[in-house]
Order: sequence, then structure tokens, then C-alpha cells
Amino acid sequence: MKSYHDYQQCIEACLRCAALCQHCATSCTREQEIQMMADCIRLDMECAALCYAAAQLMSMGSESSRDLCRICAEACRRCAAECSRHDNEHCRECAEACRVCAEQCSNM
Repeated sequence: MKSYHDYQQCIEACLRCAALCQHCATSCTREQEIQMMADCIRLDMECAALCYAAAQLMSMGSESSRDLCRICAEACRRCAAECSRHDNEHCRECAEACRVCAEQCSNM
């Protein structure tokens, strides 16, 4: 059975991505054109939830880790694509974390 140490790099990428997605969502609510940021906020929150769930399952050595990581990688790619459309630091930072996390989750 696999454990935390087997998944450590992916867990850390997921936790970093989740934290930056939440930071991005919160920062987006402070933008002047908040309606324009609605998809970004929604995808940030969805991505963060999936990243946290994937990290938890991997930490437990769950057999469902691989399946959830596949879903997480897809959510990260969607979030990175949306964040890349916006020209602000929090979106750039989030997009990069999402790309790294998608790569880690895809390698599971």
C-alpha cells in the first residue's frame, strides 16, 4: 500500500495549488470588474476543493487517489487556462501553481 511518502511531491503541489487558488479567488473579489472575474473565482474554488481532496486521499494512501488525481489535473488545467486570461499577479501565480499541480497529478 502506498503512503504519504510515495505521494509527497504531488501532495505538496496540490496543497500549494489549493492555497494559491484560494488566494486568487479572494483577490479576484477585490478587482474592479468583479463580474469579469466570475469564471476565474468559480474555477479557483473548484480547483482548490479538488486539490485538497486529492492531497487528503494521497496522505491516507487511498486506492482512489489515482482517479481523483486525474480529475484534479483536468480542473487544474481549466483553472490555469482561465487565470492566464487575466493580467494580474495573483492570477499569474495561480496559473503557474495549477500547471505544476496538473503535471504532478498526471504523473500519478
